[in-house]
Amino acid sequence: MRIVVTGGAGFLGSHLCDKLLEEGHQVICIDNLITGSVSNIEHHDSNENFKFIKQDVTEFLYISGPVDYVFHFASPASPIDYLKFPIPTLKVGALGTHKTLGLAKDKKASFLLASTSEVYGDPLVNPQPESYWGNVNPIGPRGVYDEAKRFAEALTMAYHRYHGVNTHIVRIFNTYGPRMRKQDGRAVPNFINQALKGEGITVYGDGLQTRSFCFISDLIDGIYRLATSNINTPVNIGNPQEVTIKQCAETIIKLTGSRSRITYHDLPVDDPKVRRPDITVAQEELGWEPRVLFEEGLKKTIEWFKKS
Repeated sequence: MRIVVTGGAGFLGSHLCDKLLEEGHQVICIDNLITGSVSNIEHHDSNENFKFIKQDVTEFLYISGPVDYVFHFASPASPIDYLKFPIPTLKVGALGTHKTLGLAKDKKASFLLASTSEVYGDPLVNPQPESYWGNVNPIGPRGVYDEAKRFAEALTMAYHRYHGVNTHIVRIFNTYGPRMRKQDGRAVPNFINQALKGEGITVYGDGLQTRSFCFISDLIDGIYRLATSNINTPVNIGNPQEVTIKQCAETIIKLTGSRSRITYHDLPVDDPKVRRPDITVAQEELGWEPRVLFEEGLKKTIEWFKKS
């Protein structure tokens, strides 16, 4: 197939491009590089099945020739990014999703939206099933990302119901692995970077808030299975193993052999207390579940950080 991947030079998008090329597809990668990097995709420079276009997908989007699939992954995704770029985050969730759905409709292509566990906000239900509507503060600082993704989901379902576009929605939970930026702002890259430098490990609140960390290869496998399925409603893809932020920091200190100590800071506004996916749908409908153990994935990620 001939496939368009927006946000293809980002952490998730670049790994998705790798997977699609490995499966024998042609890939057109679109990224404005606001948070992505050409270093994530430069290993495909000589691949005739890969093409990179630097463009903001909130603007007019034109692709010549046939397109069989559109993966919309463009968006700042870490708190440090969407707090720095609040309006571009809202625009790529709204205008960018509208443009990419329009491309899929025009080309009669299938479409997959990269949504997020953030649509659940600070959840009152744990674990979070796809049927849970969430607990989101629409006007809080995190609302620019949460509501952009919630709107993107609504628009995607509208194109499916009204225009008959074959759409899919993946709700991505915390993911980690090689190619994360050192200054990404999320727990795993922050802790690894600080531990390798022997700096204090920055933990917000008491560190007892939980997350579920999925290794990148597992996530991409789940996304690919969803993309080739008949499921049009949202599907959680993530690791159901719940880990406290403090446990994450302690594990990284142990694996790096660092002398760093944990330092505690005030909890950010609207920071979720729990985050854990109910992956029953993915297990039963896609035959998917994560395989990479947390410490195994951390070791691979730490090695990448050491070399980068």
